Amino acid sequence: MTFNSLQYALFLPAVLALHWMVPRRARLPLILVASYVFYGSWDHRFLALLLVSTVGDYWIASALGRTEDERCRRLLLTASLAINLGILGFFKYFNFFVDSAGALLSNVGLEPNERLLEVILPVGISFYTFQTLSYTFDVYRRRIEPCRDPILFACFVAYFPGLVAGPIERARRLLPRLAADRSPPDIAQVQSALGLILFGLFKKVVLADQMAPLVESTFSSPAEATGLEVAGALVAFSIQVYGDFSGYSDIARGSSRLLSVELMVNFRQPFLSRSITEFWQRWHISLSSWLRDYLYVPLGGNRGSRLATYRNLVITMTLGGLWHGAGWTYVAWGAVQGLKLSLHRALGGSVQEGDRIQMRQIPAVVATFALISLSWLLFRADSLATTATLTQNLVAWRGPNLVTAEILQVGLWLVAMFAMDVAHRLLSSERVEPVRRPVLSGALAGAGTTLIILYSGSASVPFIYFQF
Repeated sequence: MTFNSLQYALFLPAVLALHWMVPRRARLPLILVASYVFYGSWDHRFLALLLVSTVGDYWIASALGRTEDERCRRLLLTASLAINLGILGFFKYFNFFVDSAGALLSNVGLEPNERLLEVILPVGISFYTFQTLSYTFDVYRRRIEPCRDPILFACFVAYFPGLVAGPIERARRLLPRLAADRSPPDIAQVQSALGLILFGLFKKVVLADQMAPLVESTFSSPAEATGLEVAGALVAFSIQVYGDFSGYSDIARGSSRLLSVELMVNFRQPFLSRSITEFWQRWHISLSSWLRDYLYVPLGGNRGSRLATYRNLVITMTLGGLWHGAGWTYVAWGAVQGLKLSLHRALGGSVQEGDRIQMRQIPAVVATFALISLSWLLFRADSLATTATLTQNLVAWRGPNLVTAEILQVGLWLVAMFAMDVAHRLLSSERVEPVRRPVLSGALAGAGTTLIILYSGSASVPFIYFQF
């Protein structure tokens, strides 16, 4: 069983208390043990995969640091790719490729044998695989020196706040933070950390989980969905996936801040973006930057012709879609994102600098949100057939289109989400600062906690990105 909210609420304070009580030399081993306990709570057997990635990349990076022979270095990099992508490919894509091959054989008149092996997807495997791969790439490119401390490197791979759903940290950023002689957080840091955790819980429990039933009912019965219900479900899923994933990221950052380790910001109010390009600079930033640095740039980036740039964008985003899940819907969703980015570039679109949104840019924000919400059809649907049915109902505006209580709730939650992000952009800072308005902060914290308690009585909804 994975940690539920109550178990994590007990686990985190216990780890924090021990972490700041034990001698400094014992802190990293404690974090490592806690991380393995945290991951092993889901299925202890998959700790072996985590160990294989850790030991393999530690040894390979050490060997890369000892040799100057370019042929040997390329072979070592290939070995890292084979180990990590081999594990990821088998556990994440075995079922997908076998089922796709079976469907292809059936279409040409052959009857394949029934699949006997059902491979279980280990939680978080995509996140820690990309994290270790970025380390090996950076050592190979001589951007960082190999880590000489195996405990430190193991902590980097398995660090529990971001282990199962990111952010995907870079070694040159996280390793020094873990290795630093850290002091306990001061009052301002504790306040901001607890605020992040509370904010993340609010996004998850109050925003995301309340949208889940409407989304599920529409996508599970596509033929019965009206046009208004499809539109409402797409907006609801925008709220759900954003509240769910950014909420987890906030909880991870807050938890890590209590250990005096700063994790990167993974979301910067993406639904306030004024273009599709800006959206992908603000949404799942750790993955977007990973795809840019380790896939798009090596493919040639924008250094070639326009057609080559468009090709690189489509390839990068298509593989990014496949990273999200083993299904043709994810592949198509990624390809669509690449095409939209290419079209924005082809039309001469630019990315607006800064966070300030002018009144004349509001239509661009609305249009970008609509395009992103529409593309969730592919991301959320369980098959291309479901996508086609829902698209048909939406385009034909299949009725009767009655404004139900659920649709009204979606509208209310949408306003709340945008108001929250606008307030965050106007008032917040990524720096850790003392709370200057304790009465207002206390009132907001009390209101948020009350809403979390009121809405937490409904059925528990797993984090969406745990499946990736």
